[in-house]
Amino acid sequence: MAIIGAFIMPHPPILLPAVGKGEEGKIQKTADACHEVSKRIAALKPDTIVLVSPHTLAYSDYNQIAAEKCLKGDMGRFRAPEIKVSVDCDEEFASAVSTLSEKRNLSAGTLGKRQDLDHGCIVPLFFIQKEYRNFRLVKVGLSGLSYAEHYKLGQILAEAAENLNRAAVVVASGDLSHKAAPGSPYGFSQVGARFDHEITTAMAKGDFIRWLETDPGFADEAAECGLRSFIIMAGALDGFKVNAELLSYQNNFGIGYAVAAFIPLEKDKNRCFLDNHIKKEQNLAEKHRINEDNHVRLARYSVEYFVKNGKRPPLPDGLPPELTASRAGVFVSIKKQGQLRGCIGTISPVRKNIAEEIIYNAICACSEDPRFSPVRPDELSFLVYSVDVLSAAEPADIHMLDPQRYGVIVSCGRRRGLLLPALEGVDTVQKQIRIALSKANIKPDEPYLIERFEVMRHL
Repeated sequence: MAIIGAFIMPHPPILLPAVGKGEEGKIQKTADACHEVSKRIAALKPDTIVLVSPHTLAYSDYNQIAAEKCLKGDMGRFRAPEIKVSVDCDEEFASAVSTLSEKRNLSAGTLGKRQDLDHGCIVPLFFIQKEYRNFRLVKVGLSGLSYAEHYKLGQILAEAAENLNRAAVVVASGDLSHKAAPGSPYGFSQVGARFDHEITTAMAKGDFIRWLETDPGFADEAAECGLRSFIIMAGALDGFKVNAELLSYQNNFGIGYAVAAFIPLEKDKNRCFLDNHIKKEQNLAEKHRINEDNHVRLARYSVEYFVKNGKRPPLPDGLPPELTASRAGVFVSIKKQGQLRGCIGTISPVRKNIAEEIIYNAICACSEDPRFSPVRPDELSFLVYSVDVLSAAEPADIHMLDPQRYGVIVSCGRRRGLLLPALEGVDTVQKQIRIALSKANIKPDEPYLIERFEVMRHL
C-alpha cells in the first residue's frame, strides 16, 4: 500500500457553525466541498491520514512530525471551547518518516516542542471525523526551508507508507491569499487575486510543477499560508498521474479558500517534477556564476572553501584595488532556490579591507546565521550570492527615507536593527521601519533614532 488519495482543505474557523454563528453560510460551497472530501476519504478507508498544517509549530530549518500517542485540541481561542477534537496518532509512521529523513539528509523529524492540535488541524478533522474515524493521524508542520525540501518530505511520506504497508491519505490544510478580494482584513491586492488564480488553476490540472516554481516573493506578497502544505502533498504523489478535481473556490471574506481532490493513477516518469525543478535551479545558479563580479565571486569562493575544508580560505592573489584598498561595512546574502539561506553583515568596517570583510561575513552567513542550519556541501551548486557594500550611515528622519534607495538603521540604547534597501515586498517607509524595529526588538512606541545609508549591490 502507499498514498491512495490526497486532498486540499482550508481551515477558516468560521466554517464551523459554533464559531460562524450564521456567517458560515457565506462560504457554504466551501463547507459542502469539505463534506464531500470527508465522504471520499471514508470511501477510501485509509489506515493513516497525514495532515499537514501551516499553523502547527514551525521552525525556520526543520519540519516537525508530531510524535505523540494522541493529539487533542479545541476551538476555545475562537470562543467555541465546546468544539473538541481528539485523535490517536500513528507513532510508527512518524518514526519511519523521521528515520528516512535522516537517511536522506532532510531536516525533518520528531524533535522539538510538543503542542496540541491547532485550528489548521481541527477544522479539517471536524469534517473528516463526521464521516470516518477508523484512522490514525500523522501531523506534519511546515518550515522556512525551500519548496524543494517540502516536496522531498512528501516523497518520504509516500516511501514510509509503502515500507509500512499503510493505506494512507494526505490532507494538505491551507488557505490561499489573505488579500484575495475587497473586504479582506489584510487589505485587497491584485497580487492576491492573481496568486489564487494561478494556484487553483494548477490544482484543477494537477500541474504541481507550477507550485514548485512559484516565486517566494510573490507568495509572500499574496499573504498565503497553504502553498508549502500543497507542495508536501504534491511530493507524496510524485511520479504518478493523478485524477485532479478543484471542488470549490471562494473568497467571500477576502481570503481564498480552495478544496481539491487528487487520486493517484498509474506511474508516469514525466511527473517526477522535482528532478526537473532541481536541474532548472542548478542551471539558474550556474548562469549567476558566469556573470558574477569580483565581490560576488569572492563571497562564493569563501563559502565553498569553508564548507568543503572547514576553515577560513586564504586571500586570493590578484584582487583589484576596490577590494583591497578600501574599507566599508558589508552584507553577504545567500539564497537557495529563491529563498534566503543566510545573511550576515557589518554596519561599519571592522576589518582591514572590503575583501576581508566579504570573506568573514560570507563564512558567517553560511554557518552562523541563527535562523538557518549551516550550509551543507550538497547545497553549494544551488546557491546564489549577493554582496552589499554600505556607505557610512547618516542621521535621518522618516521624511528622508526611501526604501528603494536607502537602507535604514534604528537604535534604542544598545538595540539596533538594520534593513537593507530595495528588498522585495518592502515598498513603504512605514513597513521598512516596522521590520527594522522588530529585528531590534524595539517597540514602536519607544523612542528610537533613525539613520540611513546607501549600498552598492553586487549580484
